[in-house]
Amino acid sequence: MVTIKDIANKAGVSPAAVSRILNRDDTLSVAPETRKRVLKISEELGYKKKHSESMTSGNEKSFTIGVVQWFSAEDELRDSYYLTVRKGVEDYCEKNRINIIRTYKTDSSFETALKGVDGILCVGKFSNDDVKLFREMADNVIFLDMTIDGPEVTTVSMDFKNGIYEALDYLTDLGHRKIAFLGGIEYVGTNQAVVDKRKTAYEQYMKKHKLSIKGLVREGSFDSQSGYDMMKDMLQKERPTAVLSANDAIAVGAMRAAVEAGLKIPDEISFIGFNDDEMSQFTTPALTTIHAPAYDMGQYGANFLAAAHKMNINTPVRVKLPCRLVVRESSAAVD
Repeated sequence: MVTIKDIANKAGVSPAAVSRILNRDDTLSVAPETRKRVLKISEELGYKKKHSESMTSGNEKSFTIGVVQWFSAEDELRDSYYLTVRKGVEDYCEKNRINIIRTYKTDSSFETALKGVDGILCVGKFSNDDVKLFREMADNVIFLDMTIDGPEVTTVSMDFKNGIYEALDYLTDLGHRKIAFLGGIEYVGTNQAVVDKRKTAYEQYMKKHKLSIKGLVREGSFDSQSGYDMMKDMLQKERPTAVLSANDAIAVGAMRAAVEAGLKIPDEISFIGFNDDEMSQFTTPALTTIHAPAYDMGQYGANFLAAAHKMNINTPVRVKLPCRLVVRESSAAVD
């Protein structure tokens, strides 16, 4: 029986390189001539892949992931965060030849679409009833961007608390004491509000450091229009020296409201966003923000699901991805 080592010896390359070439790994840096030579030798020797070498090899049933998105397609256009998570999932699956069935929780046929999948990636926020339903539909279920009480499921989420604390440490070190928070409210199930851990972390930090938040908190939607409206309303009553927003879209709208009110950024008011969307570096001034690795979250989720399926792992894990502050031009010290 012909092995990868046989091909490697004849082609004059390593077995690892042969394996990656045979699995069509385009990320391998190798000359086109070498790639052609390996494929030709494998054909001449009559090499056949073992089932274990590829999830979609031979007669083995292909591995299929169902991706359930909490956001609708229209919501993705307004907030690129979940779009970025999905892109991470899809890129990983394309590279590793994993089939994807994508559906939205808002679709009436989403249960039918997921029938027979080998695992489910749930992207976003879901109710307890949703969690129960998905676990009944597949053995391997992973929730992305959602923490769940109880040890039954695997979750991959952001470490919002440390990200918010780092941003607030930065602002207080610059002399800011009157720091506002602009957030959004999201709902699951029968109109059940989701607790925003960014807001919770902000409130905990301010209380710990004996800083007042009276009149400095607003919650609307996670879009720029809402950020604009919340900031405009706040400036009619309070004037913070710094504003921390739950995402970059809110921050962009809030910055416009501040400029319209005649405030100079960052000389008279500082702004910090959250997510580090692509647009954040192109605002005027460029937005200081907290980088949330949304793309990596998608990659990790797909990887964990594939590994659990391949190795028959049933033990749930909880992963928190670190968020980090990215300092740009929209923040400065208090005069």
